[in-house]
Amino acid sequence: MGILNVTPDSFSDGGRYFTAEAALQHALQMLAEGADILDIGGESTRPGVRAAAPGGPRPEGVAAAEELRRVMPVIASIRQAAPEAVISVDTYKSEVAREAAAAGAEIVNDVSGMLWDGEMPATAAAAGCGVVLMHTRGKPGEWRTLPPLGESVVEVVSRELGARAAQAKRAGVHADHIVLDPGFGFGKNFEDNYPLLARFDEFHDLGYPLLAGPSRKSFIGRTVSRTPEPAPPELRLHGTLAAVAAAILKGAHIVRVHDVAPAREVAAVCDEIVRHEPA
Repeated sequence: MGILNVTPDSFSDGGRYFTAEAALQHALQMLAEGADILDIGGESTRPGVRAAAPGGPRPEGVAAAEELRRVMPVIASIRQAAPEAVISVDTYKSEVAREAAAAGAEIVNDVSGMLWDGEMPATAAAAGCGVVLMHTRGKPGEWRTLPPLGESVVEVVSRELGARAAQAKRAGVHADHIVLDPGFGFGKNFEDNYPLLARFDEFHDLGYPLLAGPSRKSFIGRTVSRTPEPAPPELRLHGTLAAVAAAILKGAHIVRVHDVAPAREVAAVCDEIVRHEPA
C-alpha cells in the first residue's frame, strides 16, 4: 500500500504532492514501482494536530469539504489514468468516505477505527467497501502526553481492535471486508511500539487480515539516530525497511509505506522466507 498524502503538512512529505497533478504523477510512479493499493489522504494526523470533530472542524482540523476538495480530483485523475488501480481513502469522516467510495475508492482506511465519526460504520456498510480499522489511543493533540501502556500494550490493542471489528460488523460491514491495523505511533509511546512489532503475530488470533504501517514513524527515527534527536523522516528508510521485514515475517498481509520500490523488494524476499518455513 503506497502512501499518497494530498496535504500541506503531513509529517513526512507534506506539500510535495499537494496539487492534483503532482499527486497523480506520484501515484503512477508508485504503481510502476509495484504498489498494489494507493492510500490517498487529505488530512494530516501527525502528533500534535487536533483532529476535526464530526459536524465541524476544531481549530486545527480539516473540514470535510476541504478534505474532499483535496482528494476527489486525485481519485478522479487516478481512475482515468489507471482504471485498474485499487484506491483506498485515508479518512475518519463518513462524508469523505461516502463521496470517495462513490467515485471509485474501494477501501476506507480509518485511523480512528470508526470511533471519531459515529456515522462511519453505517456509511462503510452501505458502500460495501473494504475497511481498515486502525487502533488509536486518544487524538493527535493528546498523544505526546499519554502515559505508556507498558507490558499490557499488546493485550490492550488486541482487545480494543476486536471491539472495533465487532462494532463494524454490527453496523453491517461484512467480516470479509475488514482488515486490522495495530496503529504504530498512534497514541503509543516509543517503548510501546516495539512490543507491537515483536508480538505482531498475536493479532492473528483476532481472525482478520493485518496491516502494518511503520513507515518513517518517530519510534524508528529515535532508534536509528546517532544524536539525542530523532532522525528526520527522510533518513528513516533503512529502519522502516527493517520494521517492514519484521512485520511481514510475523504475518502482515499488507504493509503501508512511503517508499514503494525498496519495500517491494523487502516484501519479495520476506515472502520467499515465509514460503519456505516448515508447515
